[in-house]
Order: sequence, then structure tokens, then C-alpha cells
Amino acid sequence: MTNNDILRRIRYAFDFKDKAVVEIFALADVAVTQDQVVAWLKKDEDAAFVKMNAVELSSFLNGLINLKRGKREGEQPKPEARLSNNMVFQKLRIALNLKAEDILDILALVNFNISKHELSAFFRKPDNKHYRECKDQILRNFLTGVQRQLRPDDVTEYAE
Repeated sequence: MTNNDILRRIRYAFDFKDKAVVEIFALADVAVTQDQVVAWLKKDEDAAFVKMNAVELSSFLNGLINLKRGKREGEQPKPEARLSNNMVFQKLRIALNLKAEDILDILALVNFNISKHELSAFFRKPDNKHYRECKDQILRNFLTGVQRQLRPDDVTEYAE
């Protein structure tokens, strides 16, 4: 999944307007314009499409954490220059204050079942012997499940 696709899916699931996305970046002490947001949300084939880098997506996710959980005291976390699906999943888990059972319930909404042990492997440090890379399919299913949980009456699936 591209950084732009992750942003599109999160924006759609939470029904954020462009202005709200700008405000979420501001919560992470990052200034972006509404024009930048619009360019990131364009389809890849569109001439006005701008590729979002990892620092920008990480900043957005940090802002989402601040929006949902409140800004923590002191220095804000620095956005990562490299972002894996595991890190995106972890930031979403923190922002939404989810426990393992909650995540399994969200995945069940899209008929995607994994064990609690498989799930915990995604949140381990990469040097841990039980660490497992989170593939696009799992992150995509999680984001679709979040969408179904937050927008149950919206029968249309997010279209890439």
C-alpha cells in the first residue's frame, strides 16, 4: 500500500474533510496546506497527484494520535523517515486505543481471521524472534474493518 492510499483510506473511514486533515497535521506541529492535502488524495493517474513521503504520513498519524488520545506533555514524537506497515498499524492501534480483542473484532467485520498470537507478532520489535512483517493485505483489511465499524450504513467499499 502506498502512503497516499493509507491516507485516503483513513480519511474515508473517519469521514475527515480536507480541512480536518490539515488540522490533524497541525496537531503534530506540521503545517500543510489544503492544496497539498488535495494533491495527496488525487488518484495516482491524475496529473495533479503528489506522492506522499513517509515523514508526511508519519506526521499525519502522530497528529491522529494527538486528536484521538490528546497531546502528550513535552516534546512531540519525531516523524519516522521510513515507515513500515507494522508501524502504521501500531500508530493506528494507539490512536484508536485498541486492545488485541478489539482488533480481532474489527478484522472479523471483513471476515479476516487471525489468531491473537499472529496479531501480537506485528507489534513486536523487528529484532524479536517472533516479529512478523505486516503485509498489505492485513493492513488493508484492518482499514476496511475500521471503515465498516465507523460507517456501518455506508454499503460502498472504499474504492482505490
